[in-house]
Amino acid sequence: MTATAAPPARPDSPRVQPMSRRGMSRPPGLLLVSVAVALLLAAPLVFLLIEAAGAGTGTVWQLVDRRLTATLLWNTIRLTVAVTVLCAVIGTGAAWLVERTNLWGRRLWAVLIVVPLAIPDFVTSFGWSTLSPDVHGFRGAVLVMTLAVYPLVFLPVSASFRNSDTTQEEVARSLGVGRLKTFVVITLGQAAVAILGGCLLVALAILAEYGAFEILAYQTFTTEIFSQFSTSFDIPAACGLSIVLILLGALALLGEASLSGRRRVSRGDRGSARAMSRLQLGWWQIPALLAIVALVGLALGVPVGSAIHLWISGTKVGLSGVSVGAATWHTALYGLGAAAISTAMAVPVAVLVVRHDTLGHRLLERSTYLVMAMPGLVVALALSYFSERYANGFDYQTAAMLIAAYAILFFPLALVGVKASVAQSPPQLEEVARSLGWSRWAVWWKVTRPLVTPGLTAAFCLVFLSVVTELTATLILVPINVQTLATQFWAFQKDGSNGQAAPYALVMIAIAAAPSYVLGRYFDRLPNRAR
Repeated sequence: MTATAAPPARPDSPRVQPMSRRGMSRPPGLLLVSVAVALLLAAPLVFLLIEAAGAGTGTVWQLVDRRLTATLLWNTIRLTVAVTVLCAVIGTGAAWLVERTNLWGRRLWAVLIVVPLAIPDFVTSFGWSTLSPDVHGFRGAVLVMTLAVYPLVFLPVSASFRNSDTTQEEVARSLGVGRLKTFVVITLGQAAVAILGGCLLVALAILAEYGAFEILAYQTFTTEIFSQFSTSFDIPAACGLSIVLILLGALALLGEASLSGRRRVSRGDRGSARAMSRLQLGWWQIPALLAIVALVGLALGVPVGSAIHLWISGTKVGLSGVSVGAATWHTALYGLGAAAISTAMAVPVAVLVVRHDTLGHRLLERSTYLVMAMPGLVVALALSYFSERYANGFDYQTAAMLIAAYAILFFPLALVGVKASVAQSPPQLEEVARSLGWSRWAVWWKVTRPLVTPGLTAAFCLVFLSVVTELTATLILVPINVQTLATQFWAFQKDGSNGQAAPYALVMIAIAAAPSYVLGRYFDRLPNRAR
C-alpha cells in the first residue's frame, strides 16, 4: 500500500498553532494594570508601616509586647480555628447533601443555605443576643460567626462537587472500596482545594470582623484596634496591633497555599467521565432534611425572626420615617459603585494569573488577599491619611472615598469569582481568534467576555452584598449628614433602641437577599454530572 502525499497548504490559509498557557505572550499593559491594582491594595499596609516607623520600632514593640496582646492573640486564634473547622464541616456536609443526594427540595435549599450571607454579622449577633443573654463571649462568638459565614465554604465546595470527576469514585467502588472510604479519599480529596479556599475566606472574615464581637462582648484584635483608634487615640498601639493581625492573615494565606499545593488531584478527561446517580438516602431522608431545616432555621430564621419581633413589639418610627428610605438609597448606591469597581479591578489580575501563570504572578495575586484580613477601620484611615498628606484633604468624607474603601476591602471577593470564571473559559478559543488576526481587545469583548459574564455577575453580587453589611469603614468615611442602613442600625442599637434598629436590619437583609439568590442560582447552574 503506497502512501499518498498530503496536499500542499494554501499560502493564503491561516494556520492555527495552539500555544500552551505558559507560551502565550504576556501583554505588558496587563501586567502594569495588575501591579497598579496590587499597589492600591497595599496602601493600608503602607499606612501602618509609616505610622509605626514614625512612632519608632522600639515604642511600637513595647506597645505590642504586653499581656493584653497575648490575650487578644489567644482569643483571635482559638475563635478563628473553631469557626473555620465548624464551617468546613457544615459547609461541606450541606454541599454534599444538596449536590450528591436525592435530598427533597434540594434546589430550594441550595438558595436558602446561601441567604445568610445577606445578613450582616452584627445583625446576626444582635438577633441572638436579644433572644438569649447567654449568647456572649467565646461560645456566643463561635455560634454566631459559624452561622454567619459557613456559606463561604458551601459555595465553592458545592461547585466542586457538581464539576468533579466521578469516574474515580466509580473505579474505587468497582474495586470493592467501601462507600465511606471512597467519600473520604476520593470525593473529599477532589474537593480539598475548594474546601481550603472556603476556609481561607472564613478565617480572613473572622480576623477582620468588628461589629459582631462588640455586641457579644468578645475581645479580639479588631475590637481593640477600633478602641485604640477611636477612643484612646493611641495610633502607634493600634498600628502595632494591626500589623500583628495582618501577619496572622499572611500565615493563613501561606497555610492555605501550602495545603492546596499538596492536594492537587489528577482528573480524567471531562468528556469521558460518566454521570453518577445521586445517592438514594432512603430512610436517612428524614434526618438529612431535619438537619438542613435546622441549619437554615438557626442561620436565617433566628436573626430575621428576632428583628421582626423587636420591630412589632417596639416603636415603628424607624420604618415610617424618611431616614430609612434615604439610608436604603445611599446603601444601594454605594454598593453598586463599589461592586462595579472591584469587579473591573479583578479582571486584569485574574486574567494575568490564569492565562500567564508564573510564580511572580501568583505572588502578586496572593498579596491582594491580605487586605481582607484588615479591619475596615484601617483601610478607611489609610485613605484619609493619604488624602490629608498628599491631596490636601481632597475627597475626604465623600461618597467617592467611601466607595474606594469598599472596592479595596472587598476586592478579594471579586477576584475569587472572576478568577474561577476565567479559569473555566477555554484559552483555545482565544488563541484561535488571535490567529485570525483579531486584536486583544476584540478577543476579550467577543470571545472571553460572554464566557465569563456569569462569573463577573457572581463577583459583582458578592461585593454588593458585602458592602451592604459593612460597618467599620462606613462609620469613619460616611459623608456628613448621610446615613447608611448599617450606620443607622448601629446608632440605634448602641442607644438601646432595639425597636428602631430592627427595621434597618430587615431592610438590609431584604436588599441583600437578591444578590444572595443570584449567587445560589449561579453555582446551581454550573455543569452537573450527577443525575
